[in-house]
Amino acid sequence: MTVPALLRRGLLAGLLAGLLAGLFGLAAAEPTIGAAIRLEGEHAHAHTAGGEPAEQEVFSRGVQQFGLVVATTVTGGSLGLLFGLVYAGVYARDRRKRPWRQALALAAAGFVGVFLLPFLKYPANPPGVGDPATVNQRTAAWLMAIVLGVLGVGLAWWARRRLAEQGRPEPVQHLAMAAIVVAALAGIWLLPANTDPIEVPAHLLWQFRLLSVATQLVLWGGLGAVFGLLGERALRPAPADGAA
Repeated sequence: MTVPALLRRGLLAGLLAGLLAGLFGLAAAEPTIGAAIRLEGEHAHAHTAGGEPAEQEVFSRGVQQFGLVVATTVTGGSLGLLFGLVYAGVYARDRRKRPWRQALALAAAGFVGVFLLPFLKYPANPPGVGDPATVNQRTAAWLMAIVLGVLGVGLAWWARRRLAEQGRPEPVQHLAMAAIVVAALAGIWLLPANTDPIEVPAHLLWQFRLLSVATQLVLWGGLGAVFGLLGERALRPAPADGAA
């Protein structure tokens, strides 16, 4: 399988997974997001009661909801291209496993490295949480957490492969992977803490965070599943010319 073919497969899988994640977020998380936005509006109204003009809503909720689906679809397509590129470098020459298992394994690694490990340090917050003055620092810390998470998962995969080539038993391989992932998490935990106040009810905060995890599971799970199914389909022998 050539790299361009894998990139096309990744793009298609990513777009479908992103669309699915966007629709899931729209259906499941929209009530929570709406409640957070209303709470943010109440706080803004309270702060502007002294005579300062309140900020006008630039886009309606309907436009924002449509934008959410479009954003997740585009994000999914971008992730799909990266997924296809990484798959080409990791699995293209490995014929020992089926594409289905390879794609699911790579998707699970992406979910852990790109989302889960950074999320444990910097969990998602509803709209309106966070001081606008610290957005650059928070973004830089979050990106660094992603870099450390991806490096940790990549090193864990490399260590397992080397140990397997040396004939080490699976418990040793798995324990080495776990140790590297824990070390990556420890490095992420040393990054600066987010000290911005969170002025939303606890139940709303944790609903939003759990729904964020669920949406990412849909995104990465859909990406791996669609990519794997397309790979299995590509392995089917083409029908012979003239066959009935």
